[in-house]
Parts: sequence; C-alpha cells; structure tokens
Amino acid sequence: MKKKSVKLLFAAIIFGASLSASAQVYVNVRPIVPTVVVTARPGPNHVWVNEDWNENNGGYVYAGGYWASPPYPGYRWNEGHWDHHEGHGDRWTRGSWKGKEERKK
Repeated sequence: MKKKSVKLLFAAIIFGASLSASAQVYVNVRPIVPTVVVTARPGPNHVWVNEDWNENNGGYVYAGGYWASPPYPGYRWNEGHWDHHEGHGDRWTRGSWKGKEERKK
C-alpha cells in the first residue's frame, strides 16, 4: 500500500509540473503598442511601465501603461524587450525589478 501511495504522489507531482511549465509564445509580427495617456505620477518612487505584454491564445495582449512602485527600496525597473529567435519569430521577455546585487550581473 505504501509503494502505491508513493507512486501516486510521484505521478501527481510530475503531472502538476507538466501543467505549470509554460510554452514559449513566438509571433511573426510584433503587436503594435497602443497610444497611452500617461497619468500623473502617484508618488516619487513610482516608475512608468510603458510596454508590457501578456501571453494570450498564442499571441500577446498589451498590458503596459501603468505606474508601479518598487517592491523594496533601491530596486529599479528593467524594461521588457522583444527577442528574435531564428526560425521561430519574436518573443516578449517581461520586465522585472532588480536590486543592486542583481544589476551587477
């Protein structure tokens, strides 16, 4: 009985891991960034996230145009960017917050 429980647990972990693994989404034509009106800065630490994209049904949907504040003092926003992969197309790499130690790498 114990062996069967261990096998079932192992199978559940493998199945869960396969569901959480996300496939890379590539596009042949990059989507157009819409015109966005920048609102007033809500605070001195906020930064404007101009371009950001979410994966949606094999493509990308614009999610930028918002103010964000760093999760910790001293963190800076590194803008997202498009990467071109020969034979696949373009893929969006999300922006992220980086601390002092991470920026040195």
